[in-house]
Amino acid sequence: MKPILLALTVACAVHSAEPMTIKLWPQGAPEKPGFSMGAEEVLQKNDGIKRVTNVTDPTITIYKPDNANGTSVIVCPGGGYGILAIEHEGTQVCEYLNTLGVTGVLLKYRVPKRDPTDPSREPLQDAQRAMGILRHRAAEFGLKPDRIGILGFSAGGHLTVMTTLHANDRTYPQDPALDVPDATPNFSIPVYPAYLVSKDDTFTLLPAIKVTDKSPPMCLIHAHDDKGVTSASSSALLYLEYKKLNLPAELHIYAKGGHGFGMKPSGLPTANWSIRVGEWIKAMGWLE
Repeated sequence: MKPILLALTVACAVHSAEPMTIKLWPQGAPEKPGFSMGAEEVLQKNDGIKRVTNVTDPTITIYKPDNANGTSVIVCPGGGYGILAIEHEGTQVCEYLNTLGVTGVLLKYRVPKRDPTDPSREPLQDAQRAMGILRHRAAEFGLKPDRIGILGFSAGGHLTVMTTLHANDRTYPQDPALDVPDATPNFSIPVYPAYLVSKDDTFTLLPAIKVTDKSPPMCLIHAHDDKGVTSASSSALLYLEYKKLNLPAELHIYAKGGHGFGMKPSGLPTANWSIRVGEWIKAMGWLE
């Protein structure tokens, strides 16, 4: 059996309980005046990918394994800030993390984008609030508040990077019962992150992508044949920024794989990216 299929098979048997879903904004998510949107919708095409759109009530869903070790990872599906690829970049990732003893936390953030000039504004609010809730209720959930990471794909990879580098740049009124002063994740795993470079210059990071000496450890995953605003050069450039500051980082660039592979079996080495990430998490000491 292929490693990724084995992992998914094992994952089905490791949940200690039904996943728990928590609303991020009990009083309603902060939206601009006059904002309205249709009902949340699931889009299913013939490609087997489940897509969720029109998210106005964002949530986290906690997938906890029997052998939980206290480490947790917020999982951010991709979808161009228009939809969420909720299974192969979401629930299946949480199930794989469970095989490592890691609690997977699926972030259903707001899509589609409200402002094309700032597409990550509302999703970043959701990620910041998710981190606050997890740290506030860590003991209740059996989590260690200093071992909460974030992992995301494509647009969700961009959200992962923005949460990592701009965790405390808030654009909403904070609630001390739900938010924390420092929402920086303890580690970060961008998988083929998008929008770190422009379509006109894929060899220069955008100004918002600024690494500091306080940035947490990062593991980057990409395919060499990814192109445009999702080019593998963006992960390489971000890794180099970490290297300049001698911060802990790891980079995997596969020769083939394109974009959007997530947890889909492909027969290519990219299908084992999750195993490489598990090895990195273990090497960093977060599975102890």
